[in-house]
Amino acid sequence: MINNQRFLAFTSIALLLLIFTSCRSARFLNEDQALVAHVDIEGVKPELKEAAALYVSNDIRANSRVNLFIYNLFNTKNGEYKKRNLRNVGEAPRLLDTSLVELSATQIKRFLFSKGYFAASVVPAITVKNKKATLDFNTVLGEPYYLNKITYNFADTAVADLYAREVKPNGSIIVGKQYDAVDLITEREKLYQTMRNHGYFDYIRQYMRVAVDSSSKKQQLNLELQVENPSDSTTHQVYKIENVFVTIRNFGTEKKEIKKTYDSISNIHFTDETNKFRLKPLTRYMYIKSGELYNLSKENASYDRLYEMNGFRSVKINYQKTDSNQLDVFYEMVPRPLMGNQIEGEFTLSSGMSGFNIGNTFSHRNIFGGAELLEVKLRYGVLFDPRLSGGLSNKIFNNDFQIGVNLIIPRLMTPFHVNNTSQYGLARTTFSSSLQVFNQDATYSNRYFINTLNYSWYESENKFHSFTPIVLEYRQGRLNENFAQNLIEQGYLLYVRSNNREYFGLGTQYAFTYNAKKLTKKENFNYFKGSVDLSGNVLDLISRVIKFDENLDGEKKILGVPYLQYAKTELDYRLYRNLGGNKQFVFRINPGIAIPYGNNSSLMIFEKSFYGGGMNGMRAWQARTLGPGNYNRASVKEDLRVNLRNLDQLGEIKFEGNAEYRFRILNSFLGAKMNGATFVDFGNVWRLKKNELNPGGELKMDKFLKQIAIGTGFGLRFDSDYFIIRLDAGLKVKDPQFEGSDQWVLKHFFDSKEFKDQYYQTHRPDRYNFIQYNFGIGLPF
Repeated sequence: MINNQRFLAFTSIALLLLIFTSCRSARFLNEDQALVAHVDIEGVKPELKEAAALYVSNDIRANSRVNLFIYNLFNTKNGEYKKRNLRNVGEAPRLLDTSLVELSATQIKRFLFSKGYFAASVVPAITVKNKKATLDFNTVLGEPYYLNKITYNFADTAVADLYAREVKPNGSIIVGKQYDAVDLITEREKLYQTMRNHGYFDYIRQYMRVAVDSSSKKQQLNLELQVENPSDSTTHQVYKIENVFVTIRNFGTEKKEIKKTYDSISNIHFTDETNKFRLKPLTRYMYIKSGELYNLSKENASYDRLYEMNGFRSVKINYQKTDSNQLDVFYEMVPRPLMGNQIEGEFTLSSGMSGFNIGNTFSHRNIFGGAELLEVKLRYGVLFDPRLSGGLSNKIFNNDFQIGVNLIIPRLMTPFHVNNTSQYGLARTTFSSSLQVFNQDATYSNRYFINTLNYSWYESENKFHSFTPIVLEYRQGRLNENFAQNLIEQGYLLYVRSNNREYFGLGTQYAFTYNAKKLTKKENFNYFKGSVDLSGNVLDLISRVIKFDENLDGEKKILGVPYLQYAKTELDYRLYRNLGGNKQFVFRINPGIAIPYGNNSSLMIFEKSFYGGGMNGMRAWQARTLGPGNYNRASVKEDLRVNLRNLDQLGEIKFEGNAEYRFRILNSFLGAKMNGATFVDFGNVWRLKKNELNPGGELKMDKFLKQIAIGTGFGLRFDSDYFIIRLDAGLKVKDPQFEGSDQWVLKHFFDSKEFKDQYYQTHRPDRYNFIQYNFGIGLPF
């Protein structure tokens, strides 16, 4: 295990060396050369400054110190740059070039002109000292110009009517608004989209022009919006779809007898060279149909939905004119390989324990001819504890085997008619079945079998629903006999009763998500996800009509097994704020509560309980090692701590919050973008009521603040555009397992050895870690 103080010291020295070495780059330059050290734009409003900086030539922007350090490391020798064979690593020094300075000043001036500052001036100033250049672009904006009068000149009255009806009411060009060239581009794009959505297949953006007249009044502009006709016509032509041709291509394999059919009702000619697809499931997402006007939005929706079906690697939609106002549409699709197999593996290292996970996923992408997806997943994981005695097999702390089958159908399959248009996203019906076999040596074993039927669909572009009307589950949990007896002798009878049992569950789940599609965007928005999980209510109603048998604890049984009855809900609210460029602030609140009642009123089961810690929550704590409340594992006798690890720190109440500032570090690092993040996490989990297993674990409002954990840290995110690799280091600041001022554990960081030794004496074999490292794929939230 890396010593945290040594690690931080090494990191600090490395950063200082990096800065020193990169700043010393000037010593490698010739006498007539200067390194661009700083660039600034003066006199520009804050809201324009960042955008204006983009018009400074890239070759005279200040270097990234990290990239310059890497370049110098490989390309300098004996106090100067190598003359030949310069390696293409890092970032070459950005040298002063006065011609590029003048060009950048001109580009900045043009940018300001486009924002309405027609009289703006930009004068560059260059200061060189010790072969380091500072560039200042001194700007005088002047008064901006505003829109005074807008006139319209449409050659086609039908287009003028369409513009007045569909575009102008929500247009970007408004009298009294400051001139901005972007508004003109936006208006042209809105008209283009509107025209193409109303059958104008031949319409192009260049038909719209804007004449600008600034001679009328001081700082006032008159605009004339012009839309011309085609050169060979006095009007713009509206086109209607006549025939629809659908072809499934078969490349790379021997072609058998090709299946050709014609649907006279929908006027579709269907050719399937693979003989494996049915037409009806595909036509649900072919929105360009015979008898309708050409529509660009429907064309784009067709592309989106057909690709989302995950059965085609290529989709093309082409058109052919058959008459003066008729189009034939041609859908051509190339299917993905029918079957696929993917093997995945990972190595895990956590709190001195190590292990591995290996998984295999088999996929059949068109099992019933409608691009239905069948997945069979196998996964096995094992975790070793080197503190256990004996050979390798005796050091197995736990092992986990899972098998699951998913059948995903790209539509809503219901006993009644529902709208399957999927305008904003593909609707899906998913049948799932999975079995988990978990064993923790000499402690606990679990057999968990679950079957679900799920419907998911988009209400709008940003509103997503997931409804699981059937959740049928069976779980058998067994504590090791010796361990269970030990727990009973220690006074943990309730824990034994709650976990050493089997149960049957029949429930329903629902989740609503708002703005999930915006999570990767750098803009201002709110995100929300709320979920509800109910179980046992239907069986409870039936039990009032049909008398069920009961066990010794008074729990009603079905098929000889008690059934669960509980209600669980969890909320996730996030506030995203763009701070300009690649800078973003995210604030998150994540509360939840699970209430066992009726037939399951003693304690929430392990699988449905909340836990604290982990790479997506309280990052300074390992998963399942925080809380509940002020619970301190010193209250558990030493011979139980090893076996109870990750099993005793659960709760029925959860409250968690996160604040994270994200920013760009390097635009290019080993082929990816390097982003950074600083964060603060706070929260905990609690028991609903006093529990013998967790002294101090219940929620008490007068002690709420004393029961809150706080962690902070720094993270790196390597973004390759396809996926994000994340490395976070979380530092404990306030730990609620301690009392009073001792909760502020950060004060012990620099005398950690003594603190850790004392902790080990009262918590062995547990050890205290101030820093928790987390490695993951994707953003934490």
